[in-house]
Amino acid sequence: MKALHYFLGAAGLAATLGAAQAATLTISCASVGVDFENCKRYSAQWAAKTGHTVNIFTMPSSSTDILSLFRQMFAAKSADLDVLNIDVVWPGVLKDHLLDLKPYSKGAEAEHFPAIVANNTVDGKLLAMPNMSDAGMLFYRKDLLQKYGLQPPETWQDMAAAARKIQDGERAAGAADFQGFVFQGKAYEGLSCNALEWISSFGGQVLDAQGKVTVNSPATVQALKMAASWPGSIAPKGVLNYAEEDARGVFQNGKAAFMRNWPYAWSLSQNADSAVKGKVGVAPLPRGGGEGQHAAALGGWQWAVSKYSRNPEAAADLVMYLSSREIQKERAVKYSFNPTMPALYKDKDVLAANPFMADMYEVLVNAVPRPSTVTGAKYPEVSQALWNAAHEVMSGQSSAEDAAKRLDGRLNQIRRGKW
Repeated sequence: MKALHYFLGAAGLAATLGAAQAATLTISCASVGVDFENCKRYSAQWAAKTGHTVNIFTMPSSSTDILSLFRQMFAAKSADLDVLNIDVVWPGVLKDHLLDLKPYSKGAEAEHFPAIVANNTVDGKLLAMPNMSDAGMLFYRKDLLQKYGLQPPETWQDMAAAARKIQDGERAAGAADFQGFVFQGKAYEGLSCNALEWISSFGGQVLDAQGKVTVNSPATVQALKMAASWPGSIAPKGVLNYAEEDARGVFQNGKAAFMRNWPYAWSLSQNADSAVKGKVGVAPLPRGGGEGQHAAALGGWQWAVSKYSRNPEAAADLVMYLSSREIQKERAVKYSFNPTMPALYKDKDVLAANPFMADMYEVLVNAVPRPSTVTGAKYPEVSQALWNAAHEVMSGQSSAEDAAKRLDGRLNQIRRGKW
């Protein structure tokens, strides 16, 4: 894996500070796209202000591959990375290798959603600062709901009925490849998020608050049966290989009525080249029937400092800058990245750019965390077992009842008495 190096320091300022004081840091950014460019630019701003130098380490595109790379580097106690961009589910997995940021934060964590800070706190140590928050949302075509006399769906059953009506109507009008609903059905972490949302929407849990395996329940069976009814019906059979960008591509090209995705898809849907610009609505994910609840998987990314960094103080200062209110507001206004600070959900500039964020506050407050903190280093195995179970049911390889029972057994096997 090669590092892509950019000299981001201000040479004159660095000279003034003196070589002994100027640090050289390496940061892992997202691999591509707007997030990568933002990471470069904001790191450059910090470097110009401080006289330090920042190198950008290019990462794999898959979060699974990124975690694997981090684990390899940490096993060798490598100092090659100072600042890490980590998934919301990784603080417990990487807890033995991350620096406690409390001595450097000056209480800044109090500005962020308590649930996210709690997620990033393991054994009393603040192992990461929030970068951006995420929660699953339902995107829909406002124009098509109006055309067919429909309202945004409250339940999954309502969504399926509306998707079928719109799909049938659009296909009859000549759009042969039009789909009712697209989502993340590929066997990977994104499917674990979807499955968690389905199960939670029916009132079920994968694990309870104490870490006991509770997934073999009527709620899980009902949720998996529901999801299995979509591919080849209101969703394309190919959805079993869809990740976020696959679903967004179909929806943004005007080929689907509904989409489950993360909030980042909003600003992209409003681009000049989008076939659905001005036609997209966003709502909480549907409830699992009349007795169910709205449930969105908590997502997002965090900034952390490697315990093996040779410049921990400078690295922590960069983290505090990147997670600051100023940076989070700019990212929200320009790119629809969800802030991790409650105050920004009332900011007039943020709301003018992203009207749906007015509703995101409640969604984030009530978002369902993945069972990563309690399962710690075993979370990747837990998630893989969950996404495999969901994929087997949706692809017709297993019944929902058998899959729930096997998943229960597999999770208890991974636990082996304790997490």
